[in-house]
Amino acid sequence: MQVLPEKIQYENPLLSIKIWQATRAPHILYDWHHHPECELLLIQSGQLDVEAAGEIHSLRSGDVIVLGSSQLHRDRSHEEKVQYTVLQFDLQTFFDQSTIPYLQYFNETKVPLSTMNYVFRENPSARQEVARCIEEIYRETLTKDSGYELAVNLLIKKILLVLIRSDTQGLLANQDRVERIRLKPVLDYVEDSIGDRISVEDACRLANMSYYYFVKFFKKNMGLSFTEYVNFRKIKRAEQLLLTRDLSISEVGDLTGMPNMAHFYKMFKRFNHCSPKEFQKKMLAWGRE
Repeated sequence: MQVLPEKIQYENPLLSIKIWQATRAPHILYDWHHHPECELLLIQSGQLDVEAAGEIHSLRSGDVIVLGSSQLHRDRSHEEKVQYTVLQFDLQTFFDQSTIPYLQYFNETKVPLSTMNYVFRENPSARQEVARCIEEIYRETLTKDSGYELAVNLLIKKILLVLIRSDTQGLLANQDRVERIRLKPVLDYVEDSIGDRISVEDACRLANMSYYYFVKFFKKNMGLSFTEYVNFRKIKRAEQLLLTRDLSISEVGDLTGMPNMAHFYKMFKRFNHCSPKEFQKKMLAWGRE
């Protein structure tokens, strides 16, 4: 069996999403594949069978399915052509400091995101609300009215909110809130120290945990290792500085606590697939279009 990794190309560098409408001819099998982005499918007409995590979902007009990050899946059309909308997005980029604790709901270390499809089967209102959000995101990306990036951002968050609030089985939302509260001093420490060296030892003391317990605890609850999270937050701050301040790349590295340019470029490319200068040019060029 050959498994195909997909590379998603974002149209707008300000939005880590790709959305399009597709038509599938009858009796077409799209074999196993995966991509780092989460995926939502909305069926307009026809029937599409989607297989993921050992379960086959038979979808018809109006049905929605969610697939998790890097989750293997394949799909097959039937006797008639299928028309559907595909929405793919990078979950991490839609969380900021105020909402980052909720990222753990979707880290999939405990629950594959495809498990949440029971919500769409059992709750027609939730399914219709998410379908409306997908349709509105598609319209916003077509018309590109002023502020449409804000609209898309809000709609993605609304989809996540519907999943959390409709989770009657408690697969996402009923995780231990005490665990999230224990990490708040650590998250505040990271934000307050972006421009400095951030020490895992200091984080352990703030959380009142041993080193080995802390690194496992943080990874389990945040879906990222502590080092990955720190680098993620530093690069997010670097992105802000590149677009809002007249600074050199080395100055941005210094202000985000990454004075080693080789390390800064490596981390920046990991999260943005381009250099800081390329990111800056791309972003500013888009804003002038």
